[in-house]
Amino acid sequence: MNQLEAVETIQEPAEAGYEGRVSPKDPARLKLWLRMLTCTKQIEDELRRRLRLNFDISLARFDYMAQLYRYPKGLKMGELSRYLMVTGGNVTGLTDELAREGMVSREHSPTDRRAWVLRLTPKGKSSFEAMAKAHSEWIAEMLEGLDAGQVARVHQELGSLRLHLQNAAG
Repeated sequence: MNQLEAVETIQEPAEAGYEGRVSPKDPARLKLWLRMLTCTKQIEDELRRRLRLNFDISLARFDYMAQLYRYPKGLKMGELSRYLMVTGGNVTGLTDELAREGMVSREHSPTDRRAWVLRLTPKGKSSFEAMAKAHSEWIAEMLEGLDAGQVARVHQELGSLRLHLQNAAG
């Protein structure tokens, strides 16, 4: 029996989340997809909970601030919307909230007077840095069950999968 066939014979318990929905006859690649989805959902749910509990912020707002942190010169609203993969309306709503709280500034673009450039304010930057430090520690804690070699292998294999998917999409 090869490794793929071995995975296909595993039956997951019902409490395994998405994974519990498969049968022993389902293909190994489907089981892998469901396991990745389950792990991602578990981590994301825990991050949401901890961000809310420790910083009273949503994951969407954290992601918004993370993008602006990566671009200290600022981003146009449309660029930010593309990076976050959300609609312009979502970005506008988050911008309004964060601007009222003094976390984000809005200025007219020097090259396009119809566009706004968004930046973190000094308050927003220091607030995000505290959240990002905690976020990084939480991720390390959640993945501490994997040794360094396992982390490197999973990272490499998922990188190969990402490239395959990118190439398959054209």
